[in-house]
Amino acid sequence: MTEGTTDASIIARSRHDPESFSVIFDRYYSAIHRYVAARLGAVAADDVAAETFLAAFDQRDRYDLTWPEARAWLYGIATNLIGRHRRGEIRLYRALSRSAAREDEASHADRVADRVSAERLSPELARGLAALAKGDRDALLLVACAQLSYAEVARALDIPIGTVGSRVNRARRKLRKTLDVAAEEALNHG
Repeated sequence: MTEGTTDASIIARSRHDPESFSVIFDRYYSAIHRYVAARLGAVAADDVAAETFLAAFDQRDRYDLTWPEARAWLYGIATNLIGRHRRGEIRLYRALSRSAAREDEASHADRVADRVSAERLSPELARGLAALAKGDRDALLLVACAQLSYAEVARALDIPIGTVGSRVNRARRKLRKTLDVAAEEALNHG
């Protein structure tokens, strides 16, 4: 982004020229939609992604203009909206965990980013995600699905960066344990 086209400058301009906010929408809608779809499924993604940008537009007067990129802010809004749909997210993970087992390419949470979209979730991974605490799941999925840095996750969730690290590590440990137990059961019954 060049000077004058940072997200912060566009948001500042949109306070007087609301139509200019469409640039923020164009820059981030696809990524936010993919993240929401990975968390809630394709059916809810359109609505929640649209709600994210409506909320961002409504809150643009409160945006901290010292942050040149709005990416973490938008993911934070999306994550909060997903929280309102939490029962749907948990239902999705539970339904996927009961689905017919798919061939598993990997057995550890280190590869969760490659396997976390709702369409490709293994039943074991879905079961593990459903069992995570909300804060742990949010932090992990912002790193895995949205590919945010720990600093961006901290900003998105309004928590200290050390807490992000703790939550992601705890979530990975729990998922690894769930996936290892599932792999062991498959070996014993297969």
